[in-house]
Amino acid sequence: MVRFLTTPIVLYLLLVEEYQWGLLLFLLVASTDAIDGALARTRNQITDWGRLYDPLADKLLIGSVVFAVVVRELDMVLGLSIVSVEVVIIGLAWYGRAHGRVVQANAWGKVKMWLQVIGVALLLLGLAFGVPEVFPVSQASFVLAIIFALVSLVTYGI
Repeated sequence: MVRFLTTPIVLYLLLVEEYQWGLLLFLLVASTDAIDGALARTRNQITDWGRLYDPLADKLLIGSVVFAVVVRELDMVLGLSIVSVEVVIIGLAWYGRAHGRVVQANAWGKVKMWLQVIGVALLLLGLAFGVPEVFPVSQASFVLAIIFALVSLVTYGI
């Protein structure tokens, strides 16, 4: 729920070009994914709700940042590719659920998410502190994330 509630704040900070604060809040919000996932697994409290909405919260965070910053600062095609793959993943998860299956994140999807977080963090770091040299590394991270996303789509088996 924290990611659902704080994503609009991250988006606002990025839209008004408060990149230092946006970077800090983005990293805090993104880290809640690892924290709540670890807590759910170690406490054996994994729920169908969490399996469905945790990845959705991730996609909303990443998707909003991609629209706010990646499309504007890096590459529109790259940004649209990232969002398109995320929409397909959401669609497949909902389709699976409608047919009695709960599709949860796999290892490929988790690597994809962290590559996206790294890409966003590097991009925001470059914008916040005037270091455009990190932009190509950010872009490469997003390309790798797309590759991992496509692999994860194939492995869902829906």
